[in-house]
Amino acid sequence: MKKVIIAAVLLVSSLSFAQEVKPKLEVVDQMVKATYYYDNGQVKQEGYYLDGKLHGKWTSYNEDGTKLTMGEYKNGTKTGKWFFWSDTSLSEVDFSDSRIAEVKKWSRDVLVKN
Repeated sequence: MKKVIIAAVLLVSSLSFAQEVKPKLEVVDQMVKATYYYDNGQVKQEGYYLDGKLHGKWTSYNEDGTKLTMGEYKNGTKTGKWFFWSDTSLSEVDFSDSRIAEVKKWSRDVLVKN
């Protein structure tokens, strides 16, 4: 649970730090699609803004392109199911009004066997 909260904080806080590689911003269906990059050019995060707030699907990646986090925002608040991948596990976190409602965690062994 602690790792999930730390990962969520890192995801949000990384949006506020300056980057060497400029983000790509484009208008899509009345929203702004933002793509942020690592210094090596690999996609770091991508998602949407609506009226200046995080809105819709957001995904973050490692520098090697491996998916780290996937979830949705609604008017700036986390909502629904979020997924957090690590080397050893997958965590599914259900959010309600940006608060954690439920956490499920699976080890890599269980995921591979099924």
